[in-house]
Amino acid sequence: MGAVVEVTRARKERIATFIEPLRVEPGTVVDLGRDFDPGFRSDVVRKKDGRELLQTGIELLAEYQAKLAAEQSHGVLVCLQSLDAGGKDGTIRHVLSGVNPQGVRVNSFKVPSAAELDHDYLWRYARRLPARGEIGIFNRSHYEEVLVVRVHPEALARQKLPSGKKDSNFWDRRFREINDWERYLVDNGIRVVKLFLNLSKEEQRIRFLKRIDVPERNWKFSAADARERRRWDDYQVAFSRMLSATSTEHAPWYVIPADHKWFARICAGAVLAQTLIEIDPRYPRVDEDAVRELGVARQELLAAAPDGAAPDPFAAAHDGHRHGRSSGNGRGSRSKRAAATTV
Repeated sequence: MGAVVEVTRARKERIATFIEPLRVEPGTVVDLGRDFDPGFRSDVVRKKDGRELLQTGIELLAEYQAKLAAEQSHGVLVCLQSLDAGGKDGTIRHVLSGVNPQGVRVNSFKVPSAAELDHDYLWRYARRLPARGEIGIFNRSHYEEVLVVRVHPEALARQKLPSGKKDSNFWDRRFREINDWERYLVDNGIRVVKLFLNLSKEEQRIRFLKRIDVPERNWKFSAADARERRRWDDYQVAFSRMLSATSTEHAPWYVIPADHKWFARICAGAVLAQTLIEIDPRYPRVDEDAVRELGVARQELLAAAPDGAAPDPFAAAHDGHRHGRSSGNGRGSRSKRAAATTV
């Protein structure tokens, strides 16, 4: 059993302080290039400490995810958006590496199918929402409907909207619909965590070249990636308007500086950890009748121990481990003390 990461009030405050600069204040008008630096790194985190800090965050998420699954009261939807090579897959792989796979579902959304185009634009996303007790990841999300669809009007033409609906208020109306939908989800216990991985144009160029130069990475690059890069300025405008219109009190956006992968993963983990801390899921408490039934079952199991075997090996090992940690020079508590000093 891994060491318990203590979530003290001071730790909660440090996490909240750490992610605050990343939050898009609801009601503000965002200019992405002016307001957020893709290469930003906090002064309180150094790269050499990054691996230990990320591991602490992974352990924290694992503990809270187990409680979330046991309580089955809330769900968490994580929306990941970025341009190509922004690091979405790596963020998912590293940040959620310690959680139980049974409690996490990852969905990627490609070009909508003919069947999906026969429904409203939110239909295919609603079908893949997480259940209570689950963390759902949308690797690209319903925000494609105000990003790619906005940059490529031909995609909007395929959505079979009634005539007269593509007026001058169209995008404002779509932003409102998305905000209303997310409010509905939050009111029903599904927390919405929105992360935009903000990559610079130069860092994207470097990552694209690596995908071309390294044969094992060729499969990650396509001619479509290069074509989309030509629309960089259009996407910057679309992202800025999306962040301005849809960062709300119930579902704010967090702009994650993505030029440094190690720092981006720490930031993403911290935002998700903050969400779970705010939910504060608990293991269900059993009633008195269930406690009595557990006691009867325990006595039966103790009585069934073979000759020479410990009646309860788990309890014996657990007691020995606890006594070992509290004796001598306290080496057993080193990892816990170290974890308590990080964000």
